[in-house]
Amino acid sequence: MRKTIALLTTLSVCIVVNTFAQLTPQPSSTQSIIQDFGLGKINLIYSRPDVKGRKIFGALEPYGTVWRTGANSATLIKFSDDVTMDGNKVPAGEYGLFSIPGEQEWTIILSKQSKQWGAYTYKSADDFLRFKVKTEHLSQLTETMTLAFTNVTPTSCDLQMMWEHSGFVIHMTTDIDTKVMARIDSAMNTDKKPYYEALIYYYNNNKDMNKALAWATELEKDKNFPPFVPKLWKARILLKKGDKAAAIATAEQGAKFAADMKTDEYVRLNNEVIAQAKK
Repeated sequence: MRKTIALLTTLSVCIVVNTFAQLTPQPSSTQSIIQDFGLGKINLIYSRPDVKGRKIFGALEPYGTVWRTGANSATLIKFSDDVTMDGNKVPAGEYGLFSIPGEQEWTIILSKQSKQWGAYTYKSADDFLRFKVKTEHLSQLTETMTLAFTNVTPTSCDLQMMWEHSGFVIHMTTDIDTKVMARIDSAMNTDKKPYYEALIYYYNNNKDMNKALAWATELEKDKNFPPFVPKLWKARILLKKGDKAAAIATAEQGAKFAADMKTDEYVRLNNEVIAQAKK
């Protein structure tokens, strides 16, 4: 009974505080992050408490106890596409991001209940996923709790948490290749063929360089592109195919076009291909 009364009191205070939140700044500010990832996005909303001279982990936030991974409402994370978190498949959807601090490792929890105040009504029965990550010991103090997306590529990124002298990193990946290849194949059957986007994807992901070369040749006919652009990509593709002589000749043409049009960046980029081919 006492626990129930305490919980109801806490929730009542939270409701009152939330009602008057517009009168004064909240002690823990809210941050919303939208991160492009793969072909979709990750939305993250959390509140950022400060250390304020306190001992945080192992004291204010006890080891072994479920934490909202922030302040105020539990941290919310939403995926528009399927992702993999540290090897665990997570379908597109909205989740509550809870965690359990530890001296050596953290337990990361994705809850099917994405909207709740704190962890007061958290139930393990609502867990979608639990997994462990190593504790990151930070030499410098992080005063304001921070969640950030780092090391972002088209198919991978890290979600990093830092507060006080502790933190963790969640590695995430997404498989977009099948979707992208299907989209390219479909678009190539239309009147508006995406040669530029397609050849760059093929080049960056080591696909069929013969196809990429053919698309670069088609792109040279497109008057919407300055001539030094297709020359650069054609030279890069030729170099990847191992045809150094043709790569040098094409890049020299690209560098001349760029110089004539006073576009120093593409002079430099084409010259970089020439230098690589001459090694």
